[in-house]
Amino acid sequence: MTRSRSPAMGAMAGLAPSRSAIDETSDLVRMRQTYLEALPIAAAVVTLRTGSLKIHAANAAWKRLDSQRVAGRDHVLDGVGCADEIIAVLNGDSEAQQFEWRDGGMIDGRHFTVSVAALCAGDRADARVLVTLIDRTNEVQTEKSLRLEMLTDSLTGLMNRAGFVDHLETRMIDDGSENYAVMIVDLARFSRVNECVGSLGGDELIITVARRLMSTLRGYDLLARTGANEFAMVVRLVDGPGDVLHVARRVGEVLSRPCKLSDFEIKVDCAVGCALATESGVDAEKLMRHAQIALKEAKRTQRVELYQPAALAASHRCFTLETELRRAIESESLDMAFQPLMALGTGRIAGFEALARWNHPDLGVVPPSEFIAVAEESGLIIPLGRWALDRALSTLKSWDKAAGRDLPLYVGVNLSAIQVQRDDIAGLVGAALRDHRLSGYRLSVELTESAIVADPERAGRTLDALKSVDAMVAMDDFGTGFSNLASLQKLPIDTLKIDRSFITGMLGDPDKIAIVRAILSLAQALGMTTTAEGIETRELSQTLAALGCTTGQGYFYSPALEPDAALRFALDSLG
Repeated sequence: MTRSRSPAMGAMAGLAPSRSAIDETSDLVRMRQTYLEALPIAAAVVTLRTGSLKIHAANAAWKRLDSQRVAGRDHVLDGVGCADEIIAVLNGDSEAQQFEWRDGGMIDGRHFTVSVAALCAGDRADARVLVTLIDRTNEVQTEKSLRLEMLTDSLTGLMNRAGFVDHLETRMIDDGSENYAVMIVDLARFSRVNECVGSLGGDELIITVARRLMSTLRGYDLLARTGANEFAMVVRLVDGPGDVLHVARRVGEVLSRPCKLSDFEIKVDCAVGCALATESGVDAEKLMRHAQIALKEAKRTQRVELYQPAALAASHRCFTLETELRRAIESESLDMAFQPLMALGTGRIAGFEALARWNHPDLGVVPPSEFIAVAEESGLIIPLGRWALDRALSTLKSWDKAAGRDLPLYVGVNLSAIQVQRDDIAGLVGAALRDHRLSGYRLSVELTESAIVADPERAGRTLDALKSVDAMVAMDDFGTGFSNLASLQKLPIDTLKIDRSFITGMLGDPDKIAIVRAILSLAQALGMTTTAEGIETRELSQTLAALGCTTGQGYFYSPALEPDAALRFALDSLG
């Protein structure tokens, strides 16, 4: 018997999906899953159901991440604060989104780059987006490690300069700059320690000092190693500016105890410079510069120094002078003045001392004591000395030409101790004499006593080489240094120039007269001539002549003169 279908069953059969529709849907799901599995990164199709994000499909990489999710979450993206970006793409408010996301805490969290792209979006029930996760945890951790390494001193484990400045900047922004000071501690004689006990011993000393300095810190202070032999501290001012001086005193106390290295006990001397963030708008780098300026002054005074605004102005002027002096040397816009050297026995001129002069169009007249100090500190003293030698000999040659004969004059040129150490003085002098076709006896090279005493052996070789080109050699400022008489006897020096400090006020000071008499006797015994500096009265000139001084210079005879005026003075004196 054939059983007929009821109308209800027919209606239900009509609503049931056809086999082809089911197969098509299954194929679409498999195709989507295949596409997801083909992606080399974690990927999932995400949809929105009842206000929550749901995973419609995900590849194996996503499922591995999902299995490691924090307990209590429905899926890996649940509750991480990135739902708004995904929903914006689902609703069609944005075509795509990419952002960084940390899953977990600061220490054990993982870092991802999340990309969201619409598959079908807008106001529809089947809106879906493709979410991909790129795990950047190793990259972020490596970056943190590298940054930490960049900001840390490898020997002591303390922050280095870059880390110190970053940390100081953060503190000053968070707490206010006026609450902090910077103190820099510089270890003296550190290079000598390295020479004596080796680099390992030097490292041991640095570690020992670091530990001692750590013991001086309060809980809210910070120590860093900012240079080979330099440490810096952030000092929080709890009870006012006096806090930094209290810390400095403790630093001096802990470093006053000798450090035992190998078989030696070494006392660590240090210079301490401090800077307070007392002005508004000061940043960490500026505060460090202020402390460095104070440190430079501390090295000079041998005591703890606080930064003074006037010191910054002086530092700026030094850099300005250095820049302008370099330009002046290159453009040969310096001037040369000549002070007469008079033969005391005859009253006639014997020669001139060449003196550099600088009249800057904006800075005005810059005294030699200032620009020569800048030149020595910056290394410009070498080109300055070369310029002075060439200009002096060129002027002397021009005087001979103007007079129509070789004048019986010599010119004295001062050379710095730094130039003696770094330059080929003999080669330079010999070449200059040849270039200007002058005999060596027309030039007197004046070297300070300190330049000769600093390295007697090198000075001896230099002086011997100068004598080989027939140049005269004078020891300038004699009596102000610590010359060894045995070395003085061996050195080929022609003239001792008696420093003006012994000449000024000599007539009213028996001790000075005794010193000058002794110098003149010494020079006579060694076969040297003498020159007295700073003669300002006739009585002084006559007394020195009676004592046997060879030549003299000073305002009594003439101040330093321009080249043309100096020539006229010489011709008048020679007759």
